[in-house]
Amino acid sequence: MRTRIAVVAIACLAWAALSAAQAFASHSWGSYHWARTSNPFTVPLGDNLSSDWDPRLGVASVDWTASSVLNSPVVTGNGGNKRCSGNNGRIEVCNGRYGFNGWLGLAQIWTSGGHIVKATAKMNDSYLSSPTYTDTNKQHVLCQEVGHGYGLGHQDESGADLNTCMDYADALDNPSPNAHDYQQLETIYNGHTDSTSTVSSVPATSGRVVHRRDGFRSSYIEEDLGHGFRRHTFVFHAIPGF
Repeated sequence: MRTRIAVVAIACLAWAALSAAQAFASHSWGSYHWARTSNPFTVPLGDNLSSDWDPRLGVASVDWTASSVLNSPVVTGNGGNKRCSGNNGRIEVCNGRYGFNGWLGLAQIWTSGGHIVKATAKMNDSYLSSPTYTDTNKQHVLCQEVGHGYGLGHQDESGADLNTCMDYADALDNPSPNAHDYQQLETIYNGHTDSTSTVSSVPATSGRVVHRRDGFRSSYIEEDLGHGFRRHTFVFHAIPGF
């Protein structure tokens, strides 16, 4: 799960010190969130995956639905297996051979104002189909890319292992969220509700880059799509030699 992209229209001390810091950490993806009138709300996961990936999506659905504020049932996908077109009100989840382009997973969210209107999560089989990557590695990647679709960022990008799929642990050995991920979702979604749910039409699929940040483990790209819409992309870079 070394590369990720989030589109809105999307992150050494002793272990005891890390655990203490984690309790107060914030890893929301900016202030982006789904508009909803009550909790728990439902964000379906569109299944555009090949059969070998399907069981992993089921695991991610159960893991994220364990949150007290949201439900994420698996539904038939509308985005096409590899193309992964976004659709309003849901997270389309896809896999395919996207090429040896440096990323393992890519998450995108489209936003209107601060509200997420649709999201996609892509797994890159050009890397992940290799025997080098275990089932746990693949689950880590899928769990994280879906997590971005709810408005979560990374708990850590240093390679430290915080026992969550929302970190960049070098071993990619955390297939599930941890308690702090659920706490962060509660912080995001229990603070207020909205007068409407997120149902909008996005008028464009490409736009002008207004911000870009590149690092060793991830890149973040923000594009202005016009008409008040923005797309944000989080790229999780593959580590050579993994």
